[in-house]
Amino acid sequence: MSITNRFKLLGVISTFFIFNNAFSQSGASTYSALGLGEFNNSGFTQNRAMGGLGISYGTGWAINQMNPALSTRNTVFNFQAAFNYSRLDVATNDLNETIDGGGISYAAISLPINAGKSTVGLGLNQISSVNYRLLVNGQVSNSDLTSLNRIEGEGGISEAYLSTGIVVAKNLSLGVHGSYLFGSTIRTNQLALLDSSSNPIGASSEFYQRFTVSDMTFKLGVHYFFKLGAKSNLHLGATYHAFGEINGREFAKVAGFGQASNPDSEGDVISDNVKGNVFIPTNIGYGISYEKINKFVIGLEAQMQAFSEFRSFGGTVGELGDSYRVAFGGQFTPGFSAGSSLIKRSTIRAGVEYQQTPYVVNQTEINDIGINFGASVPISSLSLVNFALKFGSRGTLENGLIRENYFNVTLGFSLNDNTWFYKRVYE
Repeated sequence: MSITNRFKLLGVISTFFIFNNAFSQSGASTYSALGLGEFNNSGFTQNRAMGGLGISYGTGWAINQMNPALSTRNTVFNFQAAFNYSRLDVATNDLNETIDGGGISYAAISLPINAGKSTVGLGLNQISSVNYRLLVNGQVSNSDLTSLNRIEGEGGISEAYLSTGIVVAKNLSLGVHGSYLFGSTIRTNQLALLDSSSNPIGASSEFYQRFTVSDMTFKLGVHYFFKLGAKSNLHLGATYHAFGEINGREFAKVAGFGQASNPDSEGDVISDNVKGNVFIPTNIGYGISYEKINKFVIGLEAQMQAFSEFRSFGGTVGELGDSYRVAFGGQFTPGFSAGSSLIKRSTIRAGVEYQQTPYVVNQTEINDIGINFGASVPISSLSLVNFALKFGSRGTLENGLIRENYFNVTLGFSLNDNTWFYKRVYE
């Protein structure tokens, strides 16, 4: 490797550690108050633009985090990162409010060990996010007092992962993705009693609960493709993401407003960094895609996760329901080798994503449907700017529930270099 490329590698790795220190969970869903929050199963920017398509198809110019077996298509060095932003219009039968959130979504590197045969990758990624704010008013029975509850949550689970993919036979590749899970979900409930003039009565209280995750998990992937002609392929893919019992610690305390999160303040400590675990069920995914090489791709994929088996830190089972997600989408490149035409060399993507979420409220299943768009625009011979947009709706107004109409945008880049592992004759 040349001196120049060594400095490039050092710069990318330094950026990677900066991202690690600044990495923040993002998301904005009222329903993330349930379980461990809202899980991200839609992959990176290029996958999200196709409705979350990525188990059966991957491109050589972007990292595939969904199926590690497809990392073998990365025949050049790739560094990819993105930011995301979400805006929701949250409505009940009586109220309407707009909330939003955003932050760094992921950062990842893919390195070819033997181009077209084996790769290794590492990255930081969001597994789940918690971000909600609720204000609940109620009349206290047999009195003229009103209770005021302010319920908030933030944080989520992230992963630092190492993955590898290898071609084991003609057209057949396998991959494994190992993750260290970290991060915290923080939930706060502030309760105050008000008289008929809305003046506080008695002492107000705050309940603070923090669950911090620290454990390992893994994902397996397989990919196979059939040649249907000189310029077309049929791709099959499957993944098995094993979570199981995830270890962590819980801190919980009741104290006055703004004091419960402080371990040294006055109050009642319920859990003082007590060790324990939650149970997260396995995620199974599979899909099929048709590819016209350097022209277009169209595919259909599904994922399933039996969240009815989810167990909370306190041992509660049955607060969530089984979940599944279906993605239908594709991409189109007008002119892959149209040298000077930026538009023709850009890849346009679109897709539809439907999910039966694990959330069940008032015996009502919460469903989510979204329409996705996006593109990858070349900024050099190999590198790209990627973006994805999603317009969707989650929940319902029936049975006194909440409906969320939302807009998500993910903006990132993919830096590719095919000179890193070639020895130059002249420097």
